[in-house]
Amino acid sequence: MPTTLRHFLLVACLMLPACSWLAPPPQVRGNKVDPEQLKELTPGTSTKADVTAVIGSPTATATFNDNKWLYITELTQPRIGRTLGVVDQNVVELTFDGKGVLQQISDRPAKDALPVSVIARTTPSPGTEASFLQQLLGNIGRFVPAGTGGASTTVGGGAPGAP
Repeated sequence: MPTTLRHFLLVACLMLPACSWLAPPPQVRGNKVDPEQLKELTPGTSTKADVTAVIGSPTATATFNDNKWLYITELTQPRIGRTLGVVDQNVVELTFDGKGVLQQISDRPAKDALPVSVIARTTPSPGTEASFLQQLLGNIGRFVPAGTGGASTTVGGGAPGAP
């Protein structure tokens, strides 16, 4: 390998980590719950009002159970093409009894997440299928020609509002 190429590769390898300061910092999304604040809550005595005062309102509640509050946090960082990559995620789950008293605090890390598959299809609705000719000729006469401004005239050709 020529000496200049070796020097170039060495300099490139040394410069590559220096580019990381150009990258935007990670962003916290959702409700990040501080572990120190969680220590202020006591299962069996803290109420929903206490929880809201200490750590704020939940990100979501369970679908069929209003007594299960979820605090969802995601740490994201922009990647190639401005897509967001998830660096870390966490869910804190608080369970209340029927009277609104805190019963349990659970921490759910990213490894507990389940994959969700999205189905990419549409629901057909009757009467909306247009033929090729309908699609081709459908917009004829719909638009006002440029320059006319869509001004209306009165019957008889007079100016609008004139007697």
